[in-house]
Amino acid sequence: MSFNTDTVAHVAGPQRHKALDPTNDKRPRKRWVSSPWVDFTLRRLGGVLLSFVLLVVVTFLIVPLIPGDPAQAIAGTDASPEAVEQIRQRLGLNDPMLVQFGNYVAGLLQLDLGNSFRFGLPVVDIVSAKLPFTAQLALASIVFVLLIGIPLGMLVGILTRGGRHGWLDSCFSNGAGFFAAAPPYVIGTLLILGFAILWPVLPAAGADSLSSLILPTLALAIGPAAAVARVVRRETSTVLEQDFMRTARGKRLSTSKLYLRHALPNLLTSTLTLTGMILASLLGGAVIVETVFNYPGIGEEIIQAIIYRDYPVIQGIILTVGMIATLLTVLVDVILGLIDPRTLGSKTHG
Repeated sequence: MSFNTDTVAHVAGPQRHKALDPTNDKRPRKRWVSSPWVDFTLRRLGGVLLSFVLLVVVTFLIVPLIPGDPAQAIAGTDASPEAVEQIRQRLGLNDPMLVQFGNYVAGLLQLDLGNSFRFGLPVVDIVSAKLPFTAQLALASIVFVLLIGIPLGMLVGILTRGGRHGWLDSCFSNGAGFFAAAPPYVIGTLLILGFAILWPVLPAAGADSLSSLILPTLALAIGPAAAVARVVRRETSTVLEQDFMRTARGKRLSTSKLYLRHALPNLLTSTLTLTGMILASLLGGAVIVETVFNYPGIGEEIIQAIIYRDYPVIQGIILTVGMIATLLTVLVDVILGLIDPRTLGSKTHG
């Protein structure tokens, strides 16, 4: 997935221009129970509920649009029309759409995602078996994004402050832009070619060991890390020109205090906002990357489910991934609210 960091750099809104001056500690103490938090909670709960309703409707309507007959796929190409019809009756595929939707919603209210057409197993069990692999891949990717993107962006922003080292700024911008725009499956293919075929030091597929996680993580995280680094570099350049940073430099503070205590907190709002978007996109990108690396996560499972028109599995995976992405976005909003309470009043944030 590609990221337009020129637009995302302003996603935090006008609040990002109001620097958090660590030298001025006259702000009132935070109140954990206050009207901004109550308003924030109500808005986010409403957003989560609306997202769930939309996901339910979309997951139900999009699956029947997949070409092919699941009953025919289950019965096989040589099955008689009578056998196929029996399967359709057993699966409830002949019921009116409203009846099918009612049964679908009734099952969800009981936390029942239905049974797989192919295996007859509960979809919950299938998703539970595959989701940990995808979660592991997504978590490793976001750690890579944060540990590489933020320090790299700050370092380049510091080195190019005031127009210095223009060649570095140009090379970094072009290189980061290239990797941010490159699709994960292209990066994954190049990684397999380089580190599993030409220089066979890492496995190209499977999940037999921790080393099997390295290439999929890099394929999934290199683009987002480049996007985060570009935003952090731009934000660093802006923060370093603020008056409070000039004051801090005039006090001859150590490098760690100057940049970690004074500069870094002012980068977190826009950086974490972008990270929230990346968290949601990583789950979707993981589906493609898992297919490239034959990684046993939900990506491989949903591909097989589409091939065999296994509607309940497709619906269950899409619904689960969508809700996890929504909850992760809310979590990032909460963290932003704790860091900078001014973001609680932004109705467009998150």
